[in-house]
Amino acid sequence: MVELLVAVGLVVAVFVGFNIGGSSTGVAFGPAVGSRIVRKATAAALFTGFAFLGAWTVGRNVIDTMSSQIVDAAVFTPAAGVGVLFFTGAALLISNIYGVPASTSMTAVGAIVGLGLATDTLNAALMFTIVSAWIIAPLLSFFVGAIIGRYLYPYLDARLSFGRLRDPLIRIDTTATIPRLSINETASSRDLAGSVLVVAIACYMGFSAGASNAANAVAPLVGNGSIELDPAILLAVGSIGLGGFTIARRTLATVGDDITDLPILAALLVSSIGGTVITVLSWLGIPASLAVSTTSCIIGLGWGRASRVKTLTEIATPSAEAGPAPEMGVGALATPPTGTSEDAPPSPTVGDLAEDETPPPDEQQIPVEDVPGIGEEDPEQLLAESLFDPAASARIVFLWVFTPTLAVVAAYGLFSLIV
Repeated sequence: MVELLVAVGLVVAVFVGFNIGGSSTGVAFGPAVGSRIVRKATAAALFTGFAFLGAWTVGRNVIDTMSSQIVDAAVFTPAAGVGVLFFTGAALLISNIYGVPASTSMTAVGAIVGLGLATDTLNAALMFTIVSAWIIAPLLSFFVGAIIGRYLYPYLDARLSFGRLRDPLIRIDTTATIPRLSINETASSRDLAGSVLVVAIACYMGFSAGASNAANAVAPLVGNGSIELDPAILLAVGSIGLGGFTIARRTLATVGDDITDLPILAALLVSSIGGTVITVLSWLGIPASLAVSTTSCIIGLGWGRASRVKTLTEIATPSAEAGPAPEMGVGALATPPTGTSEDAPPSPTVGDLAEDETPPPDEQQIPVEDVPGIGEEDPEQLLAESLFDPAASARIVFLWVFTPTLAVVAAYGLFSLIV
């Protein structure tokens, strides 16, 4: 019976890792594939490699926390391990059904908390630290995004341009005996620099995903001794890579629903900030949600960009003549600076690049000296489009809270009966 439960646990772990790879590959490499910098197979290979690097280094701390520190490792029986993995897989299923990036890490921790409450082995002090990090991380992502959006984004947008290459910049040459990477030698130096930046940030996102998500697939199995740490990491990354090479192709074809409407510069900033927050937390051994941090950063970046219509004094002392407060908007991120030609094209979005609907980079470039100061932006031009539909935003936040809460309650009920 024990051997059967261990086998079931391994299968469920592969299922969890498979779905993590399917969703995370598209989010990390959506801009790179949409820009035709890399092919889907190359994206999957790079994502798998950097996810392995993240899991093998920083990810060990998260696995250690989830396998033996939140609850006593002794309570992770084979049945308990399967139960925790089941609730983690259920979170992925709910996420896919409703199209909301539910936090796998938060749900997995919720299931472990339910186990700890049922067995009276929960490390309350550590859980207080983890929950505090869950509150601080999105707030930090929001404020960093807001500061960059308000003070730096227009200048970065004026200096950087992104276009869609006719031929992939990086591809795997399979004509030789040993496959090797080849570079598109016809790309301009500016295309090359921008492409290297896009790929580097995508690889960094892969590293962060591996560091934070490998534990979700294998921590219960490590905790009950079904598998050692090193083989567990290989199992997790192998299943994540399998998802990256298979079901992620569909996500990459749509360039990732969460980032399609974002200008590519905004997508890169969000990836960098969110990935850094999660990498730091993973280094500290704290499991946290990459989806929550990146979404919070999107909100902050949009608000910060839109807030440039007013100075800090005007924001602090609103008056009836000043009009309503600025709204958060993708339009604010994509809109060229006030004072430029009405025919000036907006910043290309990730979706534009994927659909080849973006003008050449030379037509996108805006002189830095044309960027207006804070308080000089045109509100009508800047606040063109809301970032989130209120109903959709409410559904996302509800599911972020509901899925880990449901995991705690359901796991407590289940483990009270079987452990």
